Parts: sequence; structure tokens; C-alpha cells
Amino acid sequence: MTVKDNLEVIQTHIRKSCAKVGRNPADIHLIGVTKYVGVERTREAIRAGVSHIGENRAPGLHAKQEGLTDNHDTVSWHFIGTLQSRKVKDVIPTVHYIHSLDRLSLAKEIHKRAEQAVNCFVQVNMSGEASKHGLPPKDVQAFLESLTPYTNVKVVGLMTMAPYTHDEEYLRDLFRRLKVLQTAMADAGYEHAPCTELSMGMSNDYQIAVEEGATYIRIGSALVGNEG
Repeated sequence: MTVKDNLEVIQTHIRKSCAKVGRNPADIHLIGVTKYVGVERTREAIRAGVSHIGENRAPGLHAKQEGLTDNHDTVSWHFIGTLQSRKVKDVIPTVHYIHSLDRLSLAKEIHKRAEQAVNCFVQVNMSGEASKHGLPPKDVQAFLESLTPYTNVKVVGLMTMAPYTHDEEYLRDLFRRLKVLQTAMADAGYEHAPCTELSMGMSNDYQIAVEEGATYIRIGSALVGNEG
């Protein structure tokens, strides 16, 4: 199937999920995750109407950006992978969002390298798996407070990666708990951390994530496939 066909299917599912819970589909931002495909497949996604592109490694990010110079004004670039502090200089200032802020040393480096505030999601390990990156939920508020001095770090929301599972109730509970945490952090009223957004849901679980409050969903294989 073409990317356009895949996108239409995904958008239909988003509309149905939104209708179930009374949400506006316009509030859902789809990030096309292109780490397993090349420049041309990414270009196809942009032409189909995808305006957010996500990469998890600096080389892949740069390859797409260099190959798609004619689309720079229409695309928001998201870094969605684990980011080492020493690699921050490789992704700033070419990204609009970083989805994996999870430690103070990383925040300090982002602040140091950026010339203006960078939109960041704080990554939260909701499942408690040792293999997953992110802060424990109980540590999120203290972490947000510790970021106050770093004015080039703007925490727009929270992000999590759910385990790959077909247990819908488990996923629903996980996403729901992150929504509760995000709402609490938004209500705290931190100027540097408005926390209005939720980055959660991927190809296998985005419909559940939308029903539970996601505002950014990260879709790879269901949208662009996998070129191997």
C-alpha cells in the first residue's frame, strides 16, 4: 500500500477513537517515524500530508533533512530516540522536539547548546521495565522543578513507550496513568513546563493511546512500512 493509503486508514481509526471519547481529531498530531525507511519513502509521507517526522538517531535525522531540503518549511522534526549528552550538539538546532528528556545532565547540555527554548517531552517509564528508559512517575515533579534554571528547555509534555503487548487493559491503564500525571503537572503551573501534551502510542496501540489522551502519536510501520 502507498503511504497515502496507510495514512487514510490511520486517520479513519483516529477519528473513530476520538468519536468514542468525545475528542477532536484535530488535537491529535501524527509523527511519521521514518527510521527504517529512506528519503524517498519519507518524501512520500510528507506529500501525503504528514507534517511531523521522527527519527531516533542523529545520522538518520541528518540524512532525511539533507535529502528533503525543499520540505524544511513544512516539516516539524522530532528526535524520538535515547539521546546521549555528547550527541546533543548533533541534533540542535535541527530538531523542533526532543521526546526523551530523562536526566538533569541532558537538560544542562540542551540548555548549553540551544540558542532558544527547545520543546521537550520528559520520558516516563510507566511500565517499570529495566529495559526502558525514563523517570519513575514518582520522580517527575521533582525533576520538573529542577529544570527551572535551564531556560532553553521547555517541557511541553510527557512521553512514554509502552511494552509491546496485546493486553489492551494493561495498555489502557498505563496510558491512563500517564494522562493523570500529565494533568497534575499541567495544573502545577510551571512556567518552564506547561506539560499540555502527551506523546504516547505507536503502530500497535495508537488507537488506545488516543482514547486515553495522547496528543502526539508515533507511527512507523503502519504508516511507511519497513524497507529492511
